[in-house]
Amino acid sequence: MDDGLADLLHRVVATFGEIARGRIASESSSPQLTYTQTRIIGTLEEAPRMTQRQLADALGLSEAATSRALRTLREAGFVETVIDETHAGRRLASATHAGLQTFHASGAAMETELRDWLVREGFPYEDYVADSKRLADLLASLTRTPASTRDIPMKPDGSVNL
Repeated sequence: MDDGLADLLHRVVATFGEIARGRIASESSSPQLTYTQTRIIGTLEEAPRMTQRQLADALGLSEAATSRALRTLREAGFVETVIDETHAGRRLASATHAGLQTFHASGAAMETELRDWLVREGFPYEDYVADSKRLADLLASLTRTPASTRDIPMKPDGSVNL
C-alpha cells in the first residue's frame, strides 16, 4: 500500500475513533482512552514487553509522544513497566489486566457506534464486513499453501471467485 493511502486510512480511522469516543464518553462512566493510548495497549496486547522505542517505531510516533502516553497509562494502571533482565538500562512496557479490559470495552463501544452511524448514512456495512472476511480468508489460504494461480478459485473472465 502506498504511503499516501496508508496515511489517509489512518486519518479516517483516527477521526472515526475520536468522534465515537466523544459520543461514548458523554454516556459512559468507564475510563476513556485516547486514540494513541488505544493503539499502544492494542500493540502491547499483540507484542507484550516492548520498549518505548519499539512502541514508537511500531506506531509511527515520536518517542516523546509515546513517553507521554505511556506515563498517563502507567498512572491509570493500564500499563506497567519492568526492567529488562537482559539490559538493565532498558524498561519494558506491558498492558495490565485493567488496561486490556478498558481497551476491549472502549473498542467494542466504538465499533458499535461506528457501525450504527455508517448504517444510518446508507453505507452497506454488512456487505463490507462479509467481503472483508472473504478477502481475509483468501489471503490466509494463500499464505498457508504455495502461491500458484491454480490454488486461487478463478472465474472464466479471470476474476477471483469468492
